[in-house]
Amino acid sequence: MFSIASGRPSSGRTPSPVAEPGETSVIIPAFNEAGGIGETVEGLRRFGFAEILVVDDGSTDETAARAKNAGARVVVHPYNKGNGAAVKTGIREAVSPVVLLMDADTQHDPAEAEKLIGPVGTYDLVIGTRSLSDQSFLRAAGNALFRSLASWLTGRPIPDLTSGYRAAKRTALLEVIHLLPNGFSYPTTSCLALMKSGHSVIFVPITARPRVGTSKIRPLQDGFRFILIIFKIVTLYAPLRVFAPIALLSLLTGVAYGIWNVANFDKIPMGSALLIQLGVVVFLFGLISEQIASMQDRR
Repeated sequence: MFSIASGRPSSGRTPSPVAEPGETSVIIPAFNEAGGIGETVEGLRRFGFAEILVVDDGSTDETAARAKNAGARVVVHPYNKGNGAAVKTGIREAVSPVVLLMDADTQHDPAEAEKLIGPVGTYDLVIGTRSLSDQSFLRAAGNALFRSLASWLTGRPIPDLTSGYRAAKRTALLEVIHLLPNGFSYPTTSCLALMKSGHSVIFVPITARPRVGTSKIRPLQDGFRFILIIFKIVTLYAPLRVFAPIALLSLLTGVAYGIWNVANFDKIPMGSALLIQLGVVVFLFGLISEQIASMQDRR
């Protein structure tokens, strides 16, 4: 067996870097999920996890009671703080070196848990990837936009950016826990932050089942927040991925506008000069930001 905490083999000549249920804490954030939380916890108990930790985020129904009756350890927030806040509480409270994050609405099949936790050790973060057929048209279209933007900015294909079914080394998540928002954007933030900070991330196909109850995600508000988070994380770790294209676009536009005016009016307009200056200034800001990001990395 592989020791996730130390990163070294615990015994035997040919140890396998595979995490096991016995060294995994399952973290389930829940807000008014009384309809599905009992079934979710009961489905997990037969796999022998070190603990099943339900973080009740200020529910007004019987979520906490049903989770406890099903055999989970329950931590209760005194009021609703947000899905991300519940996840952060779970990460801090977890007792195992590996954590498995999943939703409380029965979308995530407990039978697929071992396929997610198995690669932890070789990888720092394992994300369950849903197929397009498992999502509504609107959600699939929105996720495709987020994936394309994130893949371009990070320079690596990201097949599913918002899946909440994932396993990770607890120490890796603790490194970026201060970046995780309190709302519904923790999957996006954790994926990008770990990827851009040099951690190993892999995507594993899963099947999403119909959920119990209604989704609490607001497409427009949360979608705009996802886009802001993508730019925020990439700017934090690799600023030139954002600044350089803007600078290049401004510079090329200014040069092209200037050439066109010289050819047609025999003069260089003020707008062309301003666009060229803007491109240079944005690029210099990007270089400064890159140096600051490097200094933070070394610290």
